[in-house]
Amino acid sequence: MENKKTSFTICTYCQGLGKQKRRIKKSLRLRYEAELEAFEKTNSEGTAPIRPEGTFMICPDCSGSGIIHSENFPLPDENYPHVAIIGAGIGGIALAIGCLHRGIPFTIFEKDGSFNERSQGYGLTLQQARKTLENFGIFNLENGIISNHHVVHAPDGKIVGQWGMRKWLGTVEKFTTQNNIQRSNIHIARQNLRLQLLQQLGGENKVRWNHQFTGYKKDSDGKLQLHFLEDNIPKIYSTDLLVGADGIRSAVRKTIIPEEKFPLRYLGCMVILGICELSKLQHLENSLLDSETVFQTANGKERIYMMPFDQNSIMWQLSFPIEESAAKKLSDDGKLALKNEAIRRTPFHSPIPEILQLTDEDKITGYPVYDRDLLDSEMLKNADSVTLLGDAAHPMSPFKGQGANQALLDALSLVREIFKNCKPLSNWRENGIRESVLNSFEQEMLERTATKVKDSAAAAKFLHSEIALFEGDEPRGRVLKRKDI
Repeated sequence: MENKKTSFTICTYCQGLGKQKRRIKKSLRLRYEAELEAFEKTNSEGTAPIRPEGTFMICPDCSGSGIIHSENFPLPDENYPHVAIIGAGIGGIALAIGCLHRGIPFTIFEKDGSFNERSQGYGLTLQQARKTLENFGIFNLENGIISNHHVVHAPDGKIVGQWGMRKWLGTVEKFTTQNNIQRSNIHIARQNLRLQLLQQLGGENKVRWNHQFTGYKKDSDGKLQLHFLEDNIPKIYSTDLLVGADGIRSAVRKTIIPEEKFPLRYLGCMVILGICELSKLQHLENSLLDSETVFQTANGKERIYMMPFDQNSIMWQLSFPIEESAAKKLSDDGKLALKNEAIRRTPFHSPIPEILQLTDEDKITGYPVYDRDLLDSEMLKNADSVTLLGDAAHPMSPFKGQGANQALLDALSLVREIFKNCKPLSNWRENGIRESVLNSFEQEMLERTATKVKDSAAAAKFLHSEIALFEGDEPRGRVLKRKDI
């Protein structure tokens, strides 16, 4: 199935879940009934038999996507709560698409004046959320690059570890089967993925740009009155549910969680990122530049990671420990200072020095790395009809590549909860959005992302230590968990 300009609606067979529960086998049901009868005859002594549950299968009607083609998108159904989404990043747009497919009324706001007003990050790697994109109408990710080989080097170029399908299968030809490709990670420019999601939503005119969220008040009828500034002119909108998808410095988060209780937590390092055109590197003829290889080099302090950005360029990410004040200053000093610092810190093997030297300054950025302490679902129970997703809820370091993946999973989880629990006969208005939807959504989200946040913070330390140089054909995070380290 391709990404054509088409409409989708929810799959009625699986109700948008993409899966169906199989019926319990007759033999299992009869055995349970016999064991239960025997248990009851003993006056319930001993351990009661466990009732069997049906396993899940992929929905045959939608092939697991949860959506099917339709002539038009469903009309907004006022029986559902209106959802106001703050932030038109990956998570916010994905949530809006999920609402569109289900007829859930929504409005998405963004403080930027337009899609291209500022850079939305560099490259990202789609891991477990790759399949999730189908739930948002993206069946064929355009401009994505599949890597099949990951190599770790010492500074002199010695290989200390490698893995990936090409390593295990031996040749590119063996790798390029559909099954192996589907199991692979995909690298894509963040802005490119964001654009493809925006196209699924219907284009830029579906977003209220230039709207700076400033706060909200609750009416006597339970609705939220949202306050914005548009060109310094106050604007007010009404909604039933407010979702902050506005990043690590979320304005929505500040209205429900005191900043002083959960401030930004500096992780002791900074990153410098750049994008270099492959056309500038043609003279090198290096196998690491085949647009299918991810490689990293470390010396126990500095670590540089390189991956395909698109068909024509490679992205690099240099990270190193540094005091927070020095990291802020270096970031403020500008692109030339960042480039010079990156070159100074990487007297490594080819093609690293050449790539950094040939990277245009306007393709370089750098910043200190932060996250926040983990939230607990209990902390949000007083947030009424307001919730968070993505970096607004669980910011994490970039070193595990999980930020965008988790934001997509958050969006899908939330829209499914709304669709399931706010149907016309659900009494969600009487019970409240929090009781009907948000408590269960937040518990699932925070439990799912807790290990991602912790592992990402741990990576900020061990990737800049001797562990990064451990010899073994396995990811560095797995090395950390070995008992013999």
